[in-house]
Amino acid sequence: MSDELKNSTEETGTEQSTEETAPVENSSPADSAVDDLRQQLAAKELEAKTNYDRFVRQAAELDNFKKRASREREDALRFANESLIKDLLPVVDNLERAVAHASGGGNGKPIVEGVEMVLKGLLDVFAKHGVTPISAVGQPFDPTKHEAMAQVESQTHQPNSVVDELHKGYTLRDRLLRPALVSVAKAPITQGKKNDDSEVENDPSDD
Repeated sequence: MSDELKNSTEETGTEQSTEETAPVENSSPADSAVDDLRQQLAAKELEAKTNYDRFVRQAAELDNFKKRASREREDALRFANESLIKDLLPVVDNLERAVAHASGGGNGKPIVEGVEMVLKGLLDVFAKHGVTPISAVGQPFDPTKHEAMAQVESQTHQPNSVVDELHKGYTLRDRLLRPALVSVAKAPITQGKKNDDSEVENDPSDD
């Protein structure tokens, strides 16, 4: 009997020892929910920090872009005519040569030829930059391109056509720079009509 009691006592002690040393396998639902909330909060905080950093970078990039665009716009306005001026410099050189030649005396033919060369060079520069003269003489009067300064009786020109050009007009590509100042033809008044207009009817009281 003593052996059985001893074995029973040992088994009971072993069970108690196992119960005392066994860890708690499951935590309470409240603790699990708190852990989930903490993990979600940490993830949201990381996401918020990432989004804020991205916003700061994009705001800085936008500010730099605005500053760069503003500088480029100012430079474009300041140096918009740089190409045109460079193309005009040879024309100025030729004018200076013509003036120097005229100051040295001699006949006028070389001077005229020099001025004609300068004029041709200037017109070439205009054409390169899209500036073209407006056709006027012999063309029908066009109020969008011509400005009439006078009407001239003409038997050799169609009525309402341009007879003479006081100064040329120019367009910049499709835009009018200035209209051509022109004289416009009108039908001549016939001699018979003039005579009819000059006759004075007799007053019946004169008879």
